[in-house]
Amino acid sequence: MTYEIKGGSLPVLILHMEAGEQAMCDGGAMSWMDDGIEMNTEGGGFGKVMGRLFTSESLFQNRYVAHRAGELALASRFPGSIMAVTVTPDRPVILQKGAYLASVGNVTSSVYFHKKFASGLFGGEGFILTQFTGNGLVFLEVDGSAIEYELQPGQRKIIDTGYLAMMDASCSMDVETVKGAKNIFLGGEGLFNTVVTGPGRIVLQTLPIPKTAAAISKYITVSKGD
Repeated sequence: MTYEIKGGSLPVLILHMEAGEQAMCDGGAMSWMDDGIEMNTEGGGFGKVMGRLFTSESLFQNRYVAHRAGELALASRFPGSIMAVTVTPDRPVILQKGAYLASVGNVTSSVYFHKKFASGLFGGEGFILTQFTGNGLVFLEVDGSAIEYELQPGQRKIIDTGYLAMMDASCSMDVETVKGAKNIFLGGEGLFNTVVTGPGRIVLQTLPIPKTAAAISKYITVSKGD
């Protein structure tokens, strides 16, 4: 299977599938496809469905099977980027809520819980994320542009809420309180930051949807009917 990512800041992932090849994607992600590609909706059991409920993914996923060669197109739901990440048995990855678009190959998803409760409760990145293991490709939806770093052992990156899209499972995540009352109340950065420590790869996004929605809401007026 080969793929293309087109569309600039309004991207679409186009999978070029041969007969017998399969792809998994989040429910509602399909934009167009060729005749000869069949969709099957799967839940994966009660546990997986409930896990997706808490990670902001669709409760059910769609498996697309090509009975003959054709294209499957999956468009992003927000202006930004689509990024392919390789998953191997020795390099699983952890995705932020809503970042999963599709996967190909022998890739399995499972719920990932923060080992430190405070990191999920106060860090803003969520207590429950999604971990992908196996051997294949996972495609991420990134809000805005994707910025990738390879953290060395012990190297830390301090991240504002919502900007972390993905990290290797070898990284660890913690929460750090912003120091100084003036910084907290006047700095506009909130009370907590997320701290990710290497070794491992992280992907940051430049335009988190909650930040964008909050900025737009300041300019929206709601008119009341007479």
